[in-house]
Amino acid sequence: MRLRDILEIDFFLLLSAFVLVIVGILFIYSSAMTPAGTLLSNEYRRQMIWASAGLVIALVMAMFNYRRIYDFTIYLYLGTLILLMYTLVLGWAGQGTRWLRIGGIAFQVSEFAKITTIVFLAWFLDITKRNRRTFIRFIVSCMIVLVPMMMILVQPDLGTALVYIPILLGMTFIAGISLKYVVFLGLTIALAGMFLVLPLWQTFIANNAYPALMLLVDMRFVIAACLVLSLIALISWFGFLRFHKPHFFWICYIAGIFTFSLGTSYAAQRILRGYQVMRLIVFMDPNIDPRGSGWHIIQSITAIGSGGFFGRGYLQGTQSQFHFLPEQSTDFIFAILSEEWGFIGGISVFILFMIISLRLIRIMRITTDTFGANIVAGLVSMFAFHFFINVGMTMGIMPITGIPLLFVSYGGSALISAMIGIGLALSVHVRRYQR
Repeated sequence: MRLRDILEIDFFLLLSAFVLVIVGILFIYSSAMTPAGTLLSNEYRRQMIWASAGLVIALVMAMFNYRRIYDFTIYLYLGTLILLMYTLVLGWAGQGTRWLRIGGIAFQVSEFAKITTIVFLAWFLDITKRNRRTFIRFIVSCMIVLVPMMMILVQPDLGTALVYIPILLGMTFIAGISLKYVVFLGLTIALAGMFLVLPLWQTFIANNAYPALMLLVDMRFVIAACLVLSLIALISWFGFLRFHKPHFFWICYIAGIFTFSLGTSYAAQRILRGYQVMRLIVFMDPNIDPRGSGWHIIQSITAIGSGGFFGRGYLQGTQSQFHFLPEQSTDFIFAILSEEWGFIGGISVFILFMIISLRLIRIMRITTDTFGANIVAGLVSMFAFHFFINVGMTMGIMPITGIPLLFVSYGGSALISAMIGIGLALSVHVRRYQR
């Protein structure tokens, strides 16, 4: 790599990510401290090692021409699927997911699968960019994402599996696939989530105020509704083909959304485990189980609220020092940060993530290579989703999903994969005008 190329590195992007990593190390250290000044773990030391390795990897990736992996993306993708299958069958189960052990090292294949899926999907969208059959292109894109997503979901790791949805939506939208397909999938997922939550709200929150909502968990009703809606969609589609009237298309479109939404929500009711369902319930009302599943949200909101504007001061948080908050070095590290650094600390993290997102969007817009632009579109979708879901989870406005705050939360797999993503984006930026 030439000196001129080194100077082309987006240092705003790299510096923002590294500052977040430093903040993470500080609060991983704080989360292990007791009021007596005793450290309960050495997690911060391991995080420092992973952070150093991640920085080196990001810089090496920036020097490496990302186009050299163009012809090998399918092998990276298939290799990841093999590792996911191996992890699913023989992996070590712990902390809500499965881990692959190599000697004394354990790592989450699912974290790295996000990167390889992004790269492979970027390749597919690039080689099919001149294909006018956008429906087939969209369906294949969905299948590329669905395979690793389902393998991760059955580990079970619902949080990581959900990350694949914004990756798919973001990349297909940027790749120029018809907006009606992207909106169809987005609305289907949103309605499926609503149909999943409504019966839970009916049973545990509203106390049987609207018994009709319980039809959404009735197998006979769901099957009958899906059959009727499918018939409506089919008739409307034939009408559209015969008469070419727009209203036939939109009737088919809406009926299709409701058909898939109902079917997906009913399937989710059968797939989700008891503790995952309870997370949805306590998201709506943590006081349903204040000393059980609701404890996380209640303590997290307490920590954030007690921080005020300027915070209690570094190493002075009561929630962290007395370890009232579970998973405080991983999923709920933002709550610890907000307690000790207050609103100022929280908004600073928000600004750093905003800088990362804006720099990635800039790279995506100015690069002349569609393969590179597609990769960056997947990365910005991944980073943004992690941030909003994790922070929303700690504030009680999103359900608990076990999604870490990238760069900040404790964990080698998540940190290294995030830094690989930053390295790929840097590589695209360095070669943004090259063809």
